Amino acid sequence: MMKKQHIPASKASLVLFLCQMISALDVPLDSKLLEELSQPPTITQQSPKDYIVDPRENIVIQCEAKGKPPPSFSWTRNGTHFDIDKDAQVTMKPNSGTLVINIMNGGKAEAYEGVYQCTARNERGAAISNNIVIRPSRSPLWTKEKLEPNHVREGDSLVLHCRPPVGLPPPIIFWMDNAFQRLPQSERVSQGLNGDLYFSNVQPEDTREDYICYARFNHTQTIQQKQPISVKVFSTKPVTERQPVLLTPTGSTSTKVELRGNVLLLECIAAGLPTPAIRWIKEGGELPANRTFLENFKKTLKIIDVSEADSGNYKCIARNALGSAHHVISVTVKAAPYWITAPRNLVLSPGEDGTLICRANGNPKPTISWLANGVPIAIAPEDPSRKVDGDTIIFSHVQERSSAVYQCNASNEYGYLLANAFVNVLAEPPRILTPANKLYQVIADSPALLDCAYFGSPKPEIEWFKGVKGSILRGNEYVFHDNGTLEIPVAQKDSTGTYTCVARNELGKIQNEVQLEVKDPTMIIKQPEYKVIQRYGQVSFECIIKHDSTLVPTVIWLKDNDELPDDERFLVGKDNLTIMNVTDKDDGTYTCIVNTTLDSVSASAVLTVVAAHPTPAIIYARPNPPFDLELTGQLERSVELSWIPGDENNSPITNFVIEYEDGLHEPGVWHYQMEVPGTQTTVQLKLSPYVNYSFRVIAVNEIGRSQPSEPSEQYLTKSANPDENPSNVQGIGSEPDNLVITWESLKGFQSNGPGLQYKVSWRQKDVDDEWTSVIVANVSKYIVSGTPTFVPYEIKVQALNDLGYAPEPSEVIGHSGEDLPMVAPGNVQVHVINSTLAKVNWDTVPLKSVRGHLQGYKVYYWKVQSLSRRSRRHVEKKILTFRGNKTFGMLPGLEPYSSYKLNVRVVNGKGEGPASPDKVFKTPEGVPSSPSFLKITNPTLDSLTLEWGSPTHPNGVLTSYILKFQPINNTHELGPLVEIRIPANESSLILKNLNYSTRYKFYFNAQTSVGSGNQITEEAVTIMDEAGILHPAVGAGKAMASRQVDIATQGWFIGLMCAVALLILILLIVCFIRRNKGGKYPVKEKEDAHADPEIQPMKEDDGTFGEYSDAEDHKPLKKGSRTPSDRTVKKEDSDDSLVDYGEGVNGQFNEDGSFIGQYSGKKEKEPAEGNESSEAPSPVNAMNSFV
Repeated sequence: MMKKQHIPASKASLVLFLCQMISALDVPLDSKLLEELSQPPTITQQSPKDYIVDPRENIVIQCEAKGKPPPSFSWTRNGTHFDIDKDAQVTMKPNSGTLVINIMNGGKAEAYEGVYQCTARNERGAAISNNIVIRPSRSPLWTKEKLEPNHVREGDSLVLHCRPPVGLPPPIIFWMDNAFQRLPQSERVSQGLNGDLYFSNVQPEDTREDYICYARFNHTQTIQQKQPISVKVFSTKPVTERQPVLLTPTGSTSTKVELRGNVLLLECIAAGLPTPAIRWIKEGGELPANRTFLENFKKTLKIIDVSEADSGNYKCIARNALGSAHHVISVTVKAAPYWITAPRNLVLSPGEDGTLICRANGNPKPTISWLANGVPIAIAPEDPSRKVDGDTIIFSHVQERSSAVYQCNASNEYGYLLANAFVNVLAEPPRILTPANKLYQVIADSPALLDCAYFGSPKPEIEWFKGVKGSILRGNEYVFHDNGTLEIPVAQKDSTGTYTCVARNELGKIQNEVQLEVKDPTMIIKQPEYKVIQRYGQVSFECIIKHDSTLVPTVIWLKDNDELPDDERFLVGKDNLTIMNVTDKDDGTYTCIVNTTLDSVSASAVLTVVAAHPTPAIIYARPNPPFDLELTGQLERSVELSWIPGDENNSPITNFVIEYEDGLHEPGVWHYQMEVPGTQTTVQLKLSPYVNYSFRVIAVNEIGRSQPSEPSEQYLTKSANPDENPSNVQGIGSEPDNLVITWESLKGFQSNGPGLQYKVSWRQKDVDDEWTSVIVANVSKYIVSGTPTFVPYEIKVQALNDLGYAPEPSEVIGHSGEDLPMVAPGNVQVHVINSTLAKVNWDTVPLKSVRGHLQGYKVYYWKVQSLSRRSRRHVEKKILTFRGNKTFGMLPGLEPYSSYKLNVRVVNGKGEGPASPDKVFKTPEGVPSSPSFLKITNPTLDSLTLEWGSPTHPNGVLTSYILKFQPINNTHELGPLVEIRIPANESSLILKNLNYSTRYKFYFNAQTSVGSGNQITEEAVTIMDEAGILHPAVGAGKAMASRQVDIATQGWFIGLMCAVALLILILLIVCFIRRNKGGKYPVKEKEDAHADPEIQPMKEDDGTFGEYSDAEDHKPLKKGSRTPSDRTVKKEDSDDSLVDYGEGVNGQFNEDGSFIGQYSGKKEKEPAEGNESSEAPSPVNAMNSFV
């Protein structure tokens, strides 16, 4: 009996939140649908909280919102209603809440300082903006003061105070001289964070009267200058060395408070001689890696993106040869409120439940307060469906009147966060947004995605049917996506047809039909082949294709991955490419590409051109170089060049190549100028200013290029303004607070004159800033410091020389430096598709939080444990990167029946952002792998013992093992198959009642609830009847036949028998040849020499000696018996017995199955039959009979 479980109140909000995630509606971004649906207001654009304005320009306070019906706007100023109709200087933009305060027409910016807030309202609620604090920028003048000269002894320390005027925002400080050159800084002389100039020790070269402190106010683009400070250094001998003393900060300790996410700057500047070196440490810890930077010659410690963990004591140590000094700075990191979970818009159906959650953190802990339609929720109209529980509002059984906009305010002493989130209660019947009868075409064996975009409230259920009245589609061959899309992973020809999508909820039902056509793939059935062709010959490449009859293919030929030369020698046919009169330039790779609207295929082949057999009468060669070059008609920007061609060497000159040398900028380097036809010997050349030209000409024919001609006389053109500006202008920050502007410098001849420089200009985009410009020497980079993180800039780089400027350059857009993303992707969800594949979804990170170019998202995932083994192992994290602004990805290659974790991170050009909270998911069971081993042991006459190991990867809970086996007879035919199911907890089995001396084949696999895994096979043999082995007289023939059959079918034995047969055949041929030459045997010569009367005379009929007749020599072969008549072995079990290859029944086997004795067999005595041999004709005997 199941026990009731009590859900604690603390977990109720979590349960409701999960219900919200399941039931809340997503409204598709369909323009027509959005125009029809009612929606509470949403603030889409607003000015920053702290808005510093230029007092010389009109003040624009932005407030844009959307909603249905369109919202109306109102403003408060310093907490009270701001009636813009009563102020002639204030106007509101049409169809917008943006205010424009006219300062340039008589208004004063100071009169409009204050705190502004915008409200956007329609019949479904009201949204409010942040409190926007308007302050005009200030750049006050320096107070006049009388500065006395500083008289300092050599080796002493010195501090030159800047004390800039207090501006809004604070100015940027730098020190320069009267010539507007920055004063050099070093470990000895450097500027502090407060703008003062510190000398650890002064040297005689520090004497000067123009130490000037400048304050640059970026907002008003003004620079204020302090009166020059004079420093005079007098020398005393000897100069006394001193140990370090800290100039700033003073004392032994100090404190510093910084906010989370900001940049922490700590500074230590020391006096001393020799100049002290500064070192930084954190007491009781390490300086954070990748976020720590040492600046200003290691005097400034910079830690970016600080967090509470960076609190602690930081010690700076100044040391030289005489000693050291140190200072401890106690750092406390506080935090303005930051979101943990910002409230999200809710779209609900009547009667549904939902929650708004607002969670923020900070130091100190922020307080959470709620507003409804801009009014504190405590005094707002009551809503029975609403209940406030701290940072959560719980909605139950909502109705359409429950629609409203709620504001969450999280604040502490360092700031506040304000978020609007609406609750929109809609009752809408289903709508299908996909066009009716939309046609989808795919290639066979590729995926098909059929869309069914829908909307309805409550959320409709989606079903798919094949055909108008077909049955509902189910099964593993289809994938049903949450957005209504039907996926056919592998579309086949029979997938073609009409598919019907049906969407239904309690308010109605609607359906839509789409068409799917599956086409045959395009194939190249005859591909081009490698060809070798002689020069001036003809070659053809074939490309015969097969394609779907409804698709129109286009065939394109490429040479070396580029277009074919524009040459009439290249003839493109329907299914071939022919090249006439082939030349060396035709060498290369030719590719046939076939494209249809759905697919593309290609095939390539190489053409090699070899030299043609030369005709002795004609010698072809490269042309001789042109000569007698002459320059005429010299003008500022042009000159006429003429020449006389050299001998063409039996191959007509096709063209001339003109090259030039710039003796002023790149002497000895020749550049391509132009080409002219081979019939032309005069050309008008365009020239650039400020270049010392020399020209040469190269002749070209079909064989190749000639040697260059002798250079022409030199011609120096006059200087002029640059004609062009640098190319490839880019703005990419290398640090979060800078902008690195780079460009490709002009080449020497492009300068058009001496004194080449560049005017670099930049301004922040979309903020109506003035251009800031600087002129730099002939370099290719300029760094702008002190920029906001990752904001767009308009950039232009203009060339100039001693004669003037180039034309106005075009503007490019660059960005200041990136920083690591601030937030992690939210709403990470995992949908397990099958046992090895899962889909992960997430919400995109706001672009402002990316703080850089969005490169994509990384999904880190790792296996926690196998659910079948419950054993943890070393965690190996895997990473998948999804490029671009994607919101989902597929995780392949998962292990079945396992527990996984994953998190998602956003990636920009700087690196990865923080990880989302780990998400846990589990994969379902799959089929197991094959058992780890199968051993068959202990064979007896009628039984075998099987032992096995469980699968290495069970992929689930094993339910049983399946054993199948069948006998194999002597001709390798399989007998009946027997199947046994074995419990999963068993690891061995004894099979009984088997046939003796029989080979069996076993098939073994494991099963889970999903199905059977791969099987392994093994073979084994039961032993023979022992009685048959020990007592040959009883059944020996049958037993031995069975054993002989096994050996006779072995490869080694068959090979040996073939070798013996081949040897016998060779001997027969040799003997046949020798016997045909019998009249010339040596023995015949001896008999002729010795007239032995006993020697028989030569027979006249056959020309041979009687003693060496064929009949006599072949008698053993003719009369010999293969098997003695009285010892014939009866073959009972097999027609292919080793008895046939032996010498009777005495051929026996060892215990290991090897044959006993020579293949010649034992010699057996047989009854005499005349003078014939009593030996069986073994291979050895046969050999002896022919010798």
